[in-house]
Amino acid sequence: MAKGFGLGRGLDALIDTEHVITNGSSSINEVELSAITPNPNQPRTHFDEEALDELATSIRELGVISPITLRKNEDGSYQIIAGERRYRAAKIVGLKTIPAYIKTAADEQVMEMALIENIQREDLNAIEIALTYQRLMDEYSLTQERMSQRVGKKRATIANYLRLLRLPAEIQMGITEHKIDMGHARALLGTDSPTDQLDIYKRILNEGLSVRKVEEIVRSGNGTARPQAKTENQVSKLPEYSRLQNQLSTLFETKVQFSCNDKGKGKISIPFANDEELSRIMEKLDTINNRR
Repeated sequence: MAKGFGLGRGLDALIDTEHVITNGSSSINEVELSAITPNPNQPRTHFDEEALDELATSIRELGVISPITLRKNEDGSYQIIAGERRYRAAKIVGLKTIPAYIKTAADEQVMEMALIENIQREDLNAIEIALTYQRLMDEYSLTQERMSQRVGKKRATIANYLRLLRLPAEIQMGITEHKIDMGHARALLGTDSPTDQLDIYKRILNEGLSVRKVEEIVRSGNGTARPQAKTENQVSKLPEYSRLQNQLSTLFETKVQFSCNDKGKGKISIPFANDEELSRIMEKLDTINNRR
């Protein structure tokens, strides 16, 4: 999977640090592991056991080099804000204490810090990143555009991750387990049929298909799924639709497709080949929307 999922501007871009009271954040505290509990809102859903064992080996040899970040609860216990992998690895080693920074923060700030800390980790899988973006947007009422501004990522990049959540659960699990990568997943999104997506996904696993091959299969409609009965007619045969198609194709600088059935029901498809084209199409749509 491609690397480079960092946020750029980091936590400060999302959290008003002037309103976050910190205790002991300038010094390291040794906190008993028995007094620490994981964050129930931890976005990371998958902890690779082999990677944890490797981290535990490192901690056994060198100790915990980077302190974890905790919040102190009213009952004197601590909740993890960032660093659950180090906490888990320290427990494997059998440490009694772990170095930590202690912060005082409201529940919503803890959730936001935990979400962003996880996005900043480059080893998150694409589904965890997508779910994190979606959760941030839902929890804080952010649009894709606002999310893009706050995390320093292109809107098209965020949109591509969010589109992964439209894939069937089996394929999402395959992404999580690194059976397929982001390139394969994006290629599968070229078809809207869950049946076709699942059939091609199984071919990827069984035949070791490359991303380019998957793209070719999707474009040709040549998956293993049985072809659906065609009930739509190309409206390009009608002069009025042909003119509209040409106008939209000129506007979006891509070949817009029309389809329509005998009852007048149909769809308009705006294809794009990469992130840049998707971003340009979105900007056009934003411009049109702002004129309303």
